[in-house]
Amino acid sequence: MDRVRVLAGLDRGILEAYSRRTTRALRAALPLRLALPHLETLLARNVEKEVRKDALALRCAGEAFAAGARAGPDAVTRLLERGREIDAEFLARASRFPVGIVVRYEEILPLRRQRIERLLDAAGRILEAWRGRGLRAALRTSYPQPALEALIAGILRLYAMETRALSRAVRLPALLRPAQDAIGQRLFAIMDAEGARLAREAARVPFR
Repeated sequence: MDRVRVLAGLDRGILEAYSRRTTRALRAALPLRLALPHLETLLARNVEKEVRKDALALRCAGEAFAAGARAGPDAVTRLLERGREIDAEFLARASRFPVGIVVRYEEILPLRRQRIERLLDAAGRILEAWRGRGLRAALRTSYPQPALEALIAGILRLYAMETRALSRAVRLPALLRPAQDAIGQRLFAIMDAEGARLAREAARVPFR
């Protein structure tokens, strides 16, 4: 079994569920409906690239584990650089859609670094605990349920903070530009609430 691939699949499932729930909540938020076509494009494209970045981080943790080590600061730097390459591909595709984005790295990179560090640490712990047992048992060994919930919620919150920064860089129609900061704040509030709910639900699964 490729355990890193299993972890990457779990991560993908959580991020895609997070994006679906966020989009559903946005559709129900009347003040955001005018901005929704632009935000939906952002969320749909963004989740694809973040799944790719997380998979790279998890593969890096797996390679370090196979070598009897933990991924360190040099690995984080390499992953940040690779992330910028994935961003460039994302922006090239986004140029074909009715949304323009300028990535504000001065705001995004500290958030991204924290998320990578948490993913690397969590993957290392889980892989260590996974010896001779299933994934659920490894998760239970690695984290008590409250700690697992806090881990997932924290990673999703960093994702939401980065998405808020991206939303402020989206070129909205002139009518919506005066409300851009308010739209970003509302988007973050919705994502943060949905992330907390999803983390609670996901953390319960290994303990059933």
